Amino acid sequence: MTMIERRKTRQVWVGNVPVGGDAPVVVQSMCDTDTKDVEATVAQIQALEAAGCEVIRVAAPTKEAAQAIGRIKSRIRIPLVADIHFDYLLALEAIAQGADKIRINPGNILYRDGMAGVEKVVNACKQTGIPIRVGVNAGSIDKRLLDKYGYPSPEAAVESATGYVRLLEELDFHDIIISVKFSDVPQMVRAYRLLSQQVDYPLHLGVTESGTTWSGSIKSSIGIGTLLYDGIGDTLRVSLNTTDKTDEVKVAYEILKALEIRARGPVLTACPSCGRAEVDQVALATAVEKALEGVKKELRVAVMGCVVNGPGEAAGSDLAVVGGKDKVMIYKRGEPVRRVKQNEAIPALLEEIERFEAPSGEARLAREYAPRKAKPGQVHGHNEIVQWLEKAPQRG
Repeated sequence: MTMIERRKTRQVWVGNVPVGGDAPVVVQSMCDTDTKDVEATVAQIQALEAAGCEVIRVAAPTKEAAQAIGRIKSRIRIPLVADIHFDYLLALEAIAQGADKIRINPGNILYRDGMAGVEKVVNACKQTGIPIRVGVNAGSIDKRLLDKYGYPSPEAAVESATGYVRLLEELDFHDIIISVKFSDVPQMVRAYRLLSQQVDYPLHLGVTESGTTWSGSIKSSIGIGTLLYDGIGDTLRVSLNTTDKTDEVKVAYEILKALEIRARGPVLTACPSCGRAEVDQVALATAVEKALEGVKKELRVAVMGCVVNGPGEAAGSDLAVVGGKDKVMIYKRGEPVRRVKQNEAIPALLEEIERFEAPSGEARLAREYAPRKAKPGQVHGHNEIVQWLEKAPQRG
């Protein structure tokens, strides 16, 4: 599907989801609900799953929260990760409740309970067959390394993470996933590049504390996207300050789609609009994007505002909506097939999507096509397309 060659890593299983090896890049998210509120947490997880989330993490800062994991897990279908800090007893409770993975910073546990606490968590994970994510953020680097490097540098984060990994390896534990997140994108990219050169464990990508939906999406796309393009990364979480946690999953898939790594539903192309447009291109593209949210078929859809770029984009898309004066044209694989009024564009497009026969398996996102020769009666030029829009019979 893609020309990007991914770095080879070990494979670790989180519940029934493989991470690393030849498995697809896994999309995950984290609940922002109070884990003790089982109803709210389950509702949010179900919404995230519907959006495409494949692994979900919940916070377990208290014994009550850890004890709620069993009740939550019994009502969801995707693997559940318990996020643990400082108290190893919370990790043991989460494991007993059926968590599919534990996320810890071993240094936090070492600081509070010493090696005995880490060893008890590792033994419990061994017995239940669940992995550990060693999660190091810029704000949780080993204090000795901060003294060594002088500040939370990528080198300090990587040395901190690999030191904790060696600690787990000494306990004969190898079902490990690693993250070294920064809120600063260049540092985040440098940290993961350094880490990828030193370990073959699966890497969990993310820009921590990235910001609001708007700024956080941009930072995450640049940081995560850069690493994925390098072939680095086996699972990812887009961390956003948002009222709708499904935004994290939607942005994650847009990153994967843009790099032609994975597809989930249509890939949308839309021109930015300009003075040539004879249709409200922004409103049309927004309406199409909204309508495509419920579509599962993997295909390319283009929304263009005029006849200058429209036919060319239509030729490279499975389906396209091209705006004209008072009318829009629906294209199918580069062929104009339907002319409708602007307010009928969405229903017409959805009808064509329903009829469209998608390729078996994952749709190929980078579809190669040769320049098409005009067939008798086929139109490609600006004037001819205008005439087509004006004269072609309108079909409902």
